[in-house]
Amino acid sequence: MDHTAVLARYDREMREHAAPDGPGARIERAGAVVRQVADAQGWNGVLWSDLDPARADGAIAEQIARFSSLGRDFEWKLYGHDRPADLGARLTAAGFRAEPEETLMIGEAGRLALDAGPPAGIRLVQATDPAGVDLVVEVHEQAFGTDGTRLRHRLLARLAAAPGTVVAVVALAGDEPVGAARTELVPGAGFAGLWGGGTVEAWRGRGVYRALVAHRARIAAAHGHRYLQVDASPLSRPILERLGFHPLSTTTPFLHGS
Repeated sequence: MDHTAVLARYDREMREHAAPDGPGARIERAGAVVRQVADAQGWNGVLWSDLDPARADGAIAEQIARFSSLGRDFEWKLYGHDRPADLGARLTAAGFRAEPEETLMIGEAGRLALDAGPPAGIRLVQATDPAGVDLVVEVHEQAFGTDGTRLRHRLLARLAAAPGTVVAVVALAGDEPVGAARTELVPGAGFAGLWGGGTVEAWRGRGVYRALVAHRARIAAAHGHRYLQVDASPLSRPILERLGFHPLSTTTPFLHGS
């Protein structure tokens, strides 16, 4: 894989020319900044920017003003290769708070090890209705310790309005949800995003996460996506590397608002 070329394509296709990630969301382009505006339950934030040092502080102030006028908290999704090099420090100075850094990892579907099946006693089930989404949210809340209200809203809205653009999967031990994840499939895009992969603590280290990655990767490849993208935590990065993913950059959510 040509890391430089693939990263440039990812920036261009999935950030600079991003599509809205759900019904009711819209993409706004303001100079050298691309942002998404959604309702209060959706994702609001900056997807891409290409700023020179002389303009960066002004552009940051403009985004704060735009989202404040809508009454929205928002995220500036900062990548390690974004310009200027001190953009993170500038965001902090403007009142943003940084979440933990993750690694942007990309794999080429045709070169990944996708033969991993679920461990004994586990079955993978696609969530297609409110009951299935509730299981996904239950795992999310247990695995990450966060409120899944927004995730539930966004998944249900996406499944209702554009079911072909998202696949949510639950790993079940009997009837107990022990892992969950989703895949976002942008029609016509070269990349599919693997998001929200999590396993409840008692089932970690048994191959559930690996099976969820492989399962979703096969689905994305079947839909014609050449590349698969993950924002990987330190826990998941080694698993993804063994499957054939490559670290291309870092990504850090900078949050503004309550």
